[in-house]
Amino acid sequence: MARLPRLIVPDQVHHIIQRGHDGVPVFRAAEDYLFFLRCLRDAGRRFQVALHAYVLMPDQVQLLATPADDTGLARMMQWVGRHYVPYFNRQNQRAGTLWQGRYRASVIEAADYLLPCTCFIELAPVRSGLAAQAEDYPWSSYMHHIGARPDSLITEHALYWALGNTPFEREAAYRAMAEQGLSAAQVAELESAVPKGWALGSPLFKMALQKQGGRRVEPGRRGRPRIAASSKADAKNGENDDSATPKGG
Repeated sequence: MARLPRLIVPDQVHHIIQRGHDGVPVFRAAEDYLFFLRCLRDAGRRFQVALHAYVLMPDQVQLLATPADDTGLARMMQWVGRHYVPYFNRQNQRAGTLWQGRYRASVIEAADYLLPCTCFIELAPVRSGLAAQAEDYPWSSYMHHIGARPDSLITEHALYWALGNTPFEREAAYRAMAEQGLSAAQVAELESAVPKGWALGSPLFKMALQKQGGRRVEPGRRGRPRIAASSKADAKNGENDDSATPKGG
C-alpha cells in the first residue's frame, strides 16, 4: 500500500515521533541530550514552531508542537537532523543514518487531546521503565509543567493556562492529572495514531482536515461498504414488492 503523504496543518497541534534506526540509541550521554535540545530550541524559533511538550528517550524523540505554516514543522525536523546527526556521529565515531526513516506526525484536536497527549509524552519514560516517576526523568518537559524547573523551549498552550488562574493552580492541576495517569484505551489510541498519521478528534474535526489536506485522516472501515449491501437489499425488495409493478385491468 502506498504511503500517505504526511498531514501538516498550520495552527493545529501535532504529536510527533522520531525513532532511532533499528532501535539504536540516538542519545548516549548527557551532552547528547543537551545538544539536541539546543538544536530544537534554535530550529523552533527559526521556523516558527511552538513546542508544548517533549521527551527525549534513548531510542526516540516525542514532541507536541504547533507550526505557524505548512512547511515549518518539516523544516524544523530537517534542520535539527542536519545539525544533530553529524554531531552524534563525530561523538561516537560512527557514520551513516541515525533515524528510522522520516518522522511520524498526527494532527490532534486540542480541546480533547492536548492535555492527554502532553501526559502521554511526559509519562513515556515511566511506561518504558526508565523512571519510577515522571519527575525522576530529566529529559522531558514534565518538570516545567509542574513548576519545578522552567524550560525556555516550552510555549504554553491556552488549554494549559485554562487549568488555573495562577501558575500554582495550573501546576497543581497538571500534576494531579499526570499522577492520575491515562487509561489503557487512551494510551492505545495515542500510540496507534502517530505511526499511520491518523488524526485524533471529533468527526467534524476530521472531516475538516480531510477536506483541507486532500487525504484520508482515519482508517477506512473494514468489510464491504454498507452502501453496496443496502443497494442489493433494495433491489431484492423491489423484485418482491407488488407495488413496484403496475397492475393491469
